[in-house]
Amino acid sequence: MRLGLRRTVAVGLAAVLFSAAAPPAFAGQDPVSASQPAATASPVRDDGRRTMSRFPVNLLRGTVGVFSTDNIKPLLIGGAATGVGAIFDDDVAEAIADPENGLGTTLEDGAAPAVLGAAVTVLFVTGRAVDGPRYRAMTYDLMHAFLINAGYTTLLKEVVRRERPNGEDNLSFPSGHSSNAFALAAVAERHYGWKAGVPAYALASAVAVSRLQRNKHYLSDVMAGATLGYIVGRTVVRVNGKPLEAPKGAQFSVSPAITRHSRALVVGVTF
Repeated sequence: MRLGLRRTVAVGLAAVLFSAAAPPAFAGQDPVSASQPAATASPVRDDGRRTMSRFPVNLLRGTVGVFSTDNIKPLLIGGAATGVGAIFDDDVAEAIADPENGLGTTLEDGAAPAVLGAAVTVLFVTGRAVDGPRYRAMTYDLMHAFLINAGYTTLLKEVVRRERPNGEDNLSFPSGHSSNAFALAAVAERHYGWKAGVPAYALASAVAVSRLQRNKHYLSDVMAGATLGYIVGRTVVRVNGKPLEAPKGAQFSVSPAITRHSRALVVGVTF
């Protein structure tokens, strides 16, 4: 009975991260179309960039976009915080570790990759079905952020191979729960502002603290995870929101040139 209740609460916690942003989107209207008369409203389903046909290309662009100079500042700040955190890893672990704490266990279950993945998938599917452009864009970016962050987090874990403070395995750095939570929080904040960002980041921070409480990660692990997640989330929104590029290469144009004494065709080439 207690296990069933815990799982129910865990799934609910996974959805809280997006609850501040979801209601207007499920109404199926964006702020502009909602104020227009029903007879004249012409809802736009998406922005022409976040489409299913462009999903693989956008996913690749977001993956590569993490290395943009736009991310140097958060990388330096997060890297410095991770370095400082490493100094206090053992002290914090000794002071805060409480593996049997009920809240820590609930947050761990609610922010588990499988639970978050299921929640993001549901949001993504509903986003494809509604006419609210902002909600469609956010759920599209949530899916990209979740996938890209999972890739980078897994890669770093396998490369670093740091032992967890409880000795469970060698996949401590960075914290996947923290990176996932902050990646999704960053996307929600970028699309819906700080009204969604404040509760989303607060919940992400609670998830990070729960990893320390459960003795699954060191302080530097969760700081690195938060930094990675934030960078991935902001990158996905920035890259997917860029205007579509004009076709590259030579462009040809042909037009007639008619005068009193001649007839000709003018061929133009632009690069």
